[in-house]
Amino acid sequence: MTESPRLKRYISLIAILTVTLFAVWGVLRYVADAPPGDYQVRQGDILLGDGKYEDALLRFDEALEKSPHHRGAMMGRAIAFLQSGRFEEAEAAFNELIGVIGRTLKVDDPTDWAVLAAAHANRGILHDRAGRHAEALADYRIALAIDAEAVSGPGLIDRVLYGTPDPATVQKRADYLARQLALPEEERVLTRPEIDARQRMHKP
Repeated sequence: MTESPRLKRYISLIAILTVTLFAVWGVLRYVADAPPGDYQVRQGDILLGDGKYEDALLRFDEALEKSPHHRGAMMGRAIAFLQSGRFEEAEAAFNELIGVIGRTLKVDDPTDWAVLAAAHANRGILHDRAGRHAEALADYRIALAIDAEAVSGPGLIDRVLYGTPDPATVQKRADYLARQLALPEEERVLTRPEIDARQRMHKP
């Protein structure tokens, strides 16, 4: 006996509904199990990538209301300030993040070291953009000493997606600044806009 078209549609609808409910349940459970602030940080990171800095700041602030020392939110907030040209607020935010990590760092936790390295690298980019190149070099060197791999630059996928096959990296920039700062002041070329524009923020 063959199934009627109506029964087939019913079975198909039940199957689709079951799959949908499992998917929704999985998402809700993932959000519910995530540490406080993580959901807002993920939203902020998306907005940050889209260049919507003010909206990103709102999400990061919401995350910090839920978890006052959420490192992802603190880093995102500092980067949003930097990318929108609010250098003083960005520097204060990076300084606060570095201070928090310094007080809570677990020696055996590689994530702590990676975030600390990224914070120094990003503060170095801030100093670079503000024309404080000696301070930038100092931060780059600290970042590399803490965790060179964490600030080694974008991976292959990011290079393809963002069209930067030869991206600027912390190591390259530190080496270049060291060479330039060793020259007499009148011979230094401390900014190279076409290369400096390739620098990307670090957010482990």
